[in-house]
Amino acid sequence: MGGLVIVGSQWGDEGKGKVTDIMCEKSDLVVRYQGGNNAGHTVVVGEEVFKFHLMPSGVVHGKKCCIANGVVLDPRVLMKEIKEVQKRGITVDIMIDPLTQIILPYHNELDGASEKELDDKKIGTTTRGIGPAYKDKYGRDGIRFIDLLDEKLFAKKLKKNYEHKKNILDKIYGIEIECTYEGILEEYNALADKLRKYLGDVSKEVYDSIHTKKVLFESAQGTFLDISYGTYPYVTSSHPISGAVFTDVGFPPTNLDVIAIVKAYTTRVGSGPFLCELNDEVGDHLVNVGQEFGTTTGRKRRCGWLDLVMLKYSNRINGFTDLAITKLDVLTGLEKIKVGVKYTMDGEVVNFPLTIDQLEKCIVEYKEFDGFTITGKERTYDELEENAKIYLKFIEDYLGVKISIVSIGPKRSETIIV
Repeated sequence: MGGLVIVGSQWGDEGKGKVTDIMCEKSDLVVRYQGGNNAGHTVVVGEEVFKFHLMPSGVVHGKKCCIANGVVLDPRVLMKEIKEVQKRGITVDIMIDPLTQIILPYHNELDGASEKELDDKKIGTTTRGIGPAYKDKYGRDGIRFIDLLDEKLFAKKLKKNYEHKKNILDKIYGIEIECTYEGILEEYNALADKLRKYLGDVSKEVYDSIHTKKVLFESAQGTFLDISYGTYPYVTSSHPISGAVFTDVGFPPTNLDVIAIVKAYTTRVGSGPFLCELNDEVGDHLVNVGQEFGTTTGRKRRCGWLDLVMLKYSNRINGFTDLAITKLDVLTGLEKIKVGVKYTMDGEVVNFPLTIDQLEKCIVEYKEFDGFTITGKERTYDELEENAKIYLKFIEDYLGVKISIVSIGPKRSETIIV
């Protein structure tokens, strides 16, 4: 028994939803530990497609699911997802930690105003209010789930915060606030009544379960969007890395397995440096065949070759025990496939840089592979074409981490367990 963390090894959108869905079946408890509804994941069960932004994937398998302290929770979005799942005949067994921070309408307005002001230097946020909600948390102004459930306390805290945010929008951004104090109070009191039954101490639940049950920890986004270790400032406002599990959930350090989700190529949404980016017909192939459009925003993702220098850094931060390679099938149709294997800066070989200024000065060196075809009917590793196995073996050897899962299509059946 023990814990398993599923992390995105790149810039998010690696296919965590599918792998999480597969691993959920073997788990007793599924915990979402950070982020908010800025992330989206798609789960395909049989002929049914589920698109979640907050709800842990385990809910479709009848597993007990938790939303931990490290999450910023938009109750409007969660309630919508609960209703959607219930409409399909699924019982929702979910626990929300009392210390989870709440996203309010003024957070959305602040997010949009801030992004608009940046003009051509936009971060590329989803404007879902995530950053402003985390800002309130660390500024000690946040409203938590436990506060929301106390009508008088919520009204008092909301009044103070609302006036403060109204002034910021007016004085700094020159914008009149759209939401009203009375409107928020009415809407969120109604949401509190519906969500009250899901209150539970996630920290204690995990502490009591980690050595006796199988606990799956589900992250959002990816390592290079981490607020501390990502391509700052083009990052999210939380820690989508394996080590954050302990502080974001609230249990002491213990040995955990870490499955790194690695897309067979690289994508990112929004602004920021992307050394292996392809702005040609190969890039178009990856976008169109891979259907690279965001679950949350619908935005077209930037696409490029797999970058192993990035992944080596990602492994150092997360401590991968296994790799899950996703979307290998998307590379079908390419005569040649490249992988970034070395960075040089001013003629010197360098590790993944710690600043975007340094990153933009780097030149990537590639290793080229012959293309291969994936039919989606392969069920074992041995059934893959030899060129596909050569490609995968190189990734494994470069990182020194074993591949345990290969995804060759969106369906659960299109998955090879190695």
